[in-house]
Amino acid sequence: MTAPIRVILAEDHTIVREGLRALLSAREDIDVIAEVGNGRAAVEAVATQSPDVIVMDLGMPELNGVDATRLIRERHPTTQVLILSMHSSEEYVRPAIRAGAAGYLVKGSGLGDLVAAIQALSRGQAFFSPAIAKILLQESQRPEGGREAPGDGLTNRERQVLKLVAEGKSSPEIAELLSLSVKTVEGHRSRIMAKLDARNVAGMVRHAIKLGLVSTDE
Repeated sequence: MTAPIRVILAEDHTIVREGLRALLSAREDIDVIAEVGNGRAAVEAVATQSPDVIVMDLGMPELNGVDATRLIRERHPTTQVLILSMHSSEEYVRPAIRAGAAGYLVKGSGLGDLVAAIQALSRGQAFFSPAIAKILLQESQRPEGGREAPGDGLTNRERQVLKLVAEGKSSPEIAELLSLSVKTVEGHRSRIMAKLDARNVAGMVRHAIKLGLVSTDE
């Protein structure tokens, strides 16, 4: 018999996580070996458990799903990351794929899709919800000369956050200025860094200057 696929569930909502575990544990070909409620715990669980696939939510405390995915893929390339998120817009999808996710399902997908995705990733294949596949197809068909320049993909809110980061504001300060939660600001920062391929605040500042959001005199 083929060994069951070893899976870790990373989801901060307990009721969702327990529901996923109950559904998947009923199958003989999938073994849910651990479940965690934040991104940092997800990275640690992969290091100790060596799963075949980790099912990852994007909006998690301590370390968001994009950053957790990037760390997992850098440190444990044999573990495949399947994003399971309520978000299906390009601003969420592209950073996740760039971070190394091999699959992306929107919450609300059926159990059959989830199982098929886990099976596909365990074989080294990709799996995407139809809406996600459409986004990726559109990007792949974009003419080389028409590729978005760094910053073109930023939303207005992300530009606001980038400007404030470049001005030296902390996440709590930005949250207060924009009437957002600190968690939301951290999510914006992570997506901005992924879109700009910036590894630190200095890189974000350089892009903010190039985009004209701040001047070198500020």
